[in-house]
Amino acid sequence: MVRVGIFGATGYTGVELIRILSKHEKVEIKYLSSQSYNTKEISDVYSSLIGFCDKELEEADVEKAISNCDVIFTALPSGHASKIAREAVKRGVKVIDLGADFRFDDYFVYKEWYSGDYEDYGDIKRVYGLPEIYRDDIKEAQVVGNPGCYPTSVILGLMPLLTNGIIEGNVIVDSKSGVSGAGHNPSHNNMYAECNENIKAYNVAKHRHIPEMEQELSKVFGEKVSVVFTPHLTPMTRGILSTMYCKLKKDMDVNTVYNVYTDFYKNEYFVKVLQPGNYPATKSVYGSNFCHIGFEVDKHTNTLIVMSAIDNLVKGASGQAVQNMNIMFGMDENTGLDIVPIYP
Repeated sequence: MVRVGIFGATGYTGVELIRILSKHEKVEIKYLSSQSYNTKEISDVYSSLIGFCDKELEEADVEKAISNCDVIFTALPSGHASKIAREAVKRGVKVIDLGADFRFDDYFVYKEWYSGDYEDYGDIKRVYGLPEIYRDDIKEAQVVGNPGCYPTSVILGLMPLLTNGIIEGNVIVDSKSGVSGAGHNPSHNNMYAECNENIKAYNVAKHRHIPEMEQELSKVFGEKVSVVFTPHLTPMTRGILSTMYCKLKKDMDVNTVYNVYTDFYKNEYFVKVLQPGNYPATKSVYGSNFCHIGFEVDKHTNTLIVMSAIDNLVKGASGQAVQNMNIMFGMDENTGLDIVPIYP
């Protein structure tokens, strides 16, 4: 059994980790921390977990977590995971960070976009945790930087095209996310009266996920990729639908594009390529670790339109983190994640 600890267990990504791990046949949850609810049982905070996980929440204690766990998930604000990871790595404990601390190759890019004075990575052996690209590296990693939700949907949607040099390196991305992507803490923007019957753009051209997308897409492409990114908040709880507009380098029909995608993802269980004429929907991946991809060709402008849908809390966060854990510990990748999406 893999012994697991979670820092930040009562945020949305933390409780989603517990939901998934409570039914994982090879995991024992040993430690849960919460700043707001310590000494309470997690099932007292989230009654959906009654009988599945009734463990008591504790104050953050890095030494206790390291001593009792084989892997630690950190679902914390920027800057905290790096401190925990340094201590964990010294003791041979693996870390999967659901925040941004370990997503960037260049520490100074991270520092610029996340507006903080954080410690450099130093000699920590970190890997960007998108299994569809870095599976072999994840197997050997000490620390995994779990990808952001928007970047997961965008990178998976564009990777086959950039790998094969089918499109130009300037991409326009329009993404729509459910309110849970804004996190657990209440704010003016995620109040019911603000979100219900409303859709609005935010952080236009300055969202923190832009450099993450450009970093990974550029590596796949072999040269600089530029992303124009507009995220939108939509009146739903879960889900991301990303629509990407790409300029084709040569004429292609939708069936040729379909063949490119199916060949690229033929061995990927969690990526489903839809038949031409079928488009992804967030409801079709709700509660699951799957990514659905569809596309259409606009012959008038020679533009390829790619659409990808994920559940932002599962493939966009906690599910992908468990997928990474499975890889790190030599388990089947879909262990604990072979969940049929909830519909309707």
